[in-house]
Amino acid sequence: MADTQSKFFWYELMTSDQDAAIDFYRKVVGWDADQVVSTPDGGRYTILAAGERPIGGVLQIGEEMRSGGARPGWFGYVHVADTDLAARRIAEAGGTVHMAPTDIPDTGRFAMVADPGGVPFYVMTPTPRAGDPPPPDDPTALGLVSWRELYAGDGQAASFLFYSGQFGWETLHEMDMGPMGTYRIFGRGDEQMGGMMDKPAQMPAPAWNFYVNVDSVDSAVERIKAGGGQVTMGPMEVPTGSWIVQCVDPQGAAFALTSLQR
Repeated sequence: MADTQSKFFWYELMTSDQDAAIDFYRKVVGWDADQVVSTPDGGRYTILAAGERPIGGVLQIGEEMRSGGARPGWFGYVHVADTDLAARRIAEAGGTVHMAPTDIPDTGRFAMVADPGGVPFYVMTPTPRAGDPPPPDDPTALGLVSWRELYAGDGQAASFLFYSGQFGWETLHEMDMGPMGTYRIFGRGDEQMGGMMDKPAQMPAPAWNFYVNVDSVDSAVERIKAGGGQVTMGPMEVPTGSWIVQCVDPQGAAFALTSLQR
């Protein structure tokens, strides 16, 4: 696996209508969804791919998950060397382990956790694969996640200290957003990975949001509306010159898109 250690490397949609969600994202983003694997409870886990590059999966929210409070949403997986150690360190740092480390046959070991501000994510140690690792992804390739944005529940400064301590992320740049506070761009070395900001008051809960590359945001907005989704912010140009739009899919999961073309 190409340099994914301590980074988000997999993205999972938990949804109330798996087939409808897959159809929506096929049309909006252009993902392929032809590979399906069985879950331990007999359900389906559909792999999403940008061309030949798998980027994540779609999982149906079952009755037990729903009764436990699960709602449609996107979740990111951070690649760690040791899931058990990572889960233990997260708990020691004030986070929460929602699902203890568990093996997925022929795939890896993972755990669902949350940061001290209550934002859920996964840590995972993938099963080693034979052969040479693939080349690094082109960050502008269509269908890939190119930006990860945290709306922090305990303030972006405190959240950054947590994630930096767990994964070695660094502050690369900070921007003053006036009444909205500071926007912290984080990464490692020269690589920008995403941003962190205080949770806006209008957001119902702190969360990670993931930005997917598309051909143009204006064209994508038309596809979103035609498919029954909603645009909650944008299109808006950001300082890098890219255009972004934040959205909600028909089942209620928040996501975002970005493009060099409006």
